[in-house]
Amino acid sequence: MRKESSANTLNRNKISNNCGMAYTLDLIGGRWKPTILWSLLNGKLRYSELKKSIPDVSERILVLQLRELEKDGLINRLVYAEVPPRVEYELTKDGASLQPMLQIISEWGDIHRPQKTIE
Repeated sequence: MRKESSANTLNRNKISNNCGMAYTLDLIGGRWKPTILWSLLNGKLRYSELKKSIPDVSERILVLQLRELEKDGLINRLVYAEVPPRVEYELTKDGASLQPMLQIISEWGDIHRPQKTIE
C-alpha cells in the first residue's frame, strides 16, 4: 500500500478527481478486478466458486482484490452464520452497472488480441 502523502498517490487522486475515465480505471484496473467483476455478472458466487472460475489467481491476491472491490462499493460480501462458514459475493447496483462497459471491453479485446500461432 502506498503512503497517502506520496507523490504517486497525490497525482493519482488529482487525476481521478478530475477525470471520470481515470476514476473508473482506478476502480476496475488491474489484472484480476475485471475478471472478478465479469465472473459475478451472472449472480452470486461462493468464494470457492469464484476461485475456481479464476484458477490462475493466488488466494492472497484474490482476497485483496475482493476487499478493494467491496471497499469501492462494487461488490457485496455476504457472510452466513453456518458451520462451516459460507461466504458469497455479488455485484452491487453500481457493480452491475459496469456490465455494458465490461462487455464492450471484452469484445474490443477479442477483436484486437494478437492471434496465437499453433505450435
